[in-house]
Amino acid sequence: MLTRPLPPSARLLFLRILTVALFAVMVVQLWRIQMVQGDALRARADQNRFRLVEVQGPRGVMYDRNGRILVRNRPSFSVVATPADLPEDEEETRRVLERVTEIMVNAAVERPGPSMAGQAAAALVEVPPEPNVTGPPRFRNILTVDQALEQVETAWKGSAYLPITLASQVDREVAFAVAEESYSLPGIFLKVDPVREYISGTLTSHLLGYMGPIPQEHVDVYVAEGYRPYDQVGLAGLEFTFEKALRGRNGRRHIEVDVNGREVRTVGDVVPSAPGHNLVLTVDLDLQALVDQALRAGLRRVRAQIGAAVAMDPRTGEVLALVSLPTYDNNLFARGISAAEYRALIEDKRRPLMNHAISGLYPPASTFKIVTAAGALQEGVIDERTRLGDSFDGQVDGIIWVDNRFFPDDPRYARPFYCWIHTQKTGHYMINVREALAVSCDIFFYQVAGGYRKTFYGLGIDKLVEYAHLFGFGEVTGIDLPGENPGLVPTPRWKRLTYAETWSAGDTYNMGIGQGALLATPLQVLNATAAIANGGYLYRPQLVRRIVDAEGNVVQEFGPELIRELPVDPKNIDLVREGMWAAVNYPNGTAKDLSVPGVTVAGKTGTGEFYDPDIGLLPNGRLPSHAWFTAFAPYENPEIALVVFVYNGGEGSRTALPIAQDILRGYFELKQRRAAQPAPPEVPANGAEAEQGGG
Repeated sequence: MLTRPLPPSARLLFLRILTVALFAVMVVQLWRIQMVQGDALRARADQNRFRLVEVQGPRGVMYDRNGRILVRNRPSFSVVATPADLPEDEEETRRVLERVTEIMVNAAVERPGPSMAGQAAAALVEVPPEPNVTGPPRFRNILTVDQALEQVETAWKGSAYLPITLASQVDREVAFAVAEESYSLPGIFLKVDPVREYISGTLTSHLLGYMGPIPQEHVDVYVAEGYRPYDQVGLAGLEFTFEKALRGRNGRRHIEVDVNGREVRTVGDVVPSAPGHNLVLTVDLDLQALVDQALRAGLRRVRAQIGAAVAMDPRTGEVLALVSLPTYDNNLFARGISAAEYRALIEDKRRPLMNHAISGLYPPASTFKIVTAAGALQEGVIDERTRLGDSFDGQVDGIIWVDNRFFPDDPRYARPFYCWIHTQKTGHYMINVREALAVSCDIFFYQVAGGYRKTFYGLGIDKLVEYAHLFGFGEVTGIDLPGENPGLVPTPRWKRLTYAETWSAGDTYNMGIGQGALLATPLQVLNATAAIANGGYLYRPQLVRRIVDAEGNVVQEFGPELIRELPVDPKNIDLVREGMWAAVNYPNGTAKDLSVPGVTVAGKTGTGEFYDPDIGLLPNGRLPSHAWFTAFAPYENPEIALVVFVYNGGEGSRTALPIAQDILRGYFELKQRRAAQPAPPEVPANGAEAEQGGG
């Protein structure tokens, strides 16, 4: 059945009705968008157009005592992705991520750094690259595409506007390559982050330390103090100790972005960022370099691998130089250390990450005799006229025999204790305390510490322990560095609990000459020496003179901090000082070979026997020994105290003393040169040299 078509007038009417209906729908929709949903949609548009971004406050820098910068911040590129600005389609997002990885790899291959072929190949097969250990790579810590997609998915469950770092420490050429193609990479941006640059490198790594991610086990503690879980914090050295002072205050600013999420302009600061405070150290960089050079040369001479040297102002406790070898480059941590690099450091038997000056424990040997002498003089066990020695039964052979307590009358059970000179088939005869310190007579100090039979009563273990603690042994010095070891001052109770054995007279003998179970750090030995040098004042060693703000204003000043005034009469301190002077200036003193033109030096040598299964016994059947030398100068008015320690270095007079001589000569030569030069400039504010490196 055929139907008749509508007349033209009816069709025109239908078209008019349809047009009016569509127009009405549009009006209603426009009214709904503008009037009903206007505020909500306007807010969403502003949210997409305006963003609140965080501005990192630059971390404070560090200077040496003369205003020379030691660590600063430099700009570093990171390639980041903002999940909210990536394509909504997952496959399209994958394509963008694959493209940015390809750009970075191609740019790196065009101008390859060391071992870049392996890194490029690793990135192409989506395996996180292992940065090379022979030089700086073109980028580090790159995420694979799958890892990035996983983080994008996680971000949508939290905050899609927080950037995800795809690659950090990106080289400039690689960063420019990414920037050139940014128009085709929605959601991909370059971010400039401040990275620590340790200008003095290995020379001060044990002092300055390094930074890194917050350890997982401490995240809650740092977050409670206002940190973000992904922040970098100081993990070692002064970076750790003065974390709160160095840390900058982050700010926030409003920015306007385009449709691709790229910043168009800054609308305004909500909270301005603020730089961290700067540290002015007590360390003299020139002296630090001099000590490092002298110690390295001394280690090479005896083919030793581990050593430490510390110089201090005995008048204040200020540390002028502190060197521990072997060392490491803390710039490795600043740029992001690889697993292979870190493994090499922690598996090194020489322990380069350990500061041997404050954490290594060694028998202090004859350097401890200054404590034994001071205690015995103060307790009246001896005086300056008391003479003790190895003249028994007309023999002078450097040997003293100690009776067995169970068979005191049977000479067959007597135990021999030797002086170092007995190898020369002689002894030191009868000498006083000055001479005993000068020639480092072991038998003199055996008797002073533990007595001899019933003819002489020594200081005794209880008093020996008391004076050891008074001089700072067995406790931390309180230096501004983490990881300081308190050492060990053994006692009868300690031996009973540790070995289930009774304390013997031989234990007291050994401790009296700095051997046995007594263990100390080089810094503890130096602090005890400084207390003798300054007349009996034990100061806390300090590495920071003051904290200043970005404009150079003093925030906090650190003056000398007295731990305790030693309860030793000044005349007894003077006797010990005279003994140390005699060690250097007597014809038969153990340090007689030391010579510093125009300067009178006092010192004490030490040779500490130890056992190391990797070394074993020496060819002559004796134990190997550490080399020690501690000194102060000028004798009349000391301004520098010094300790030198060489692990497995042999005799202190042959190994440690020449190193100390080079350091002392260099110190006074440096002082003379500076006296003829104009005064150094004031320490610049943070905005001067610190900003030359950016960020």
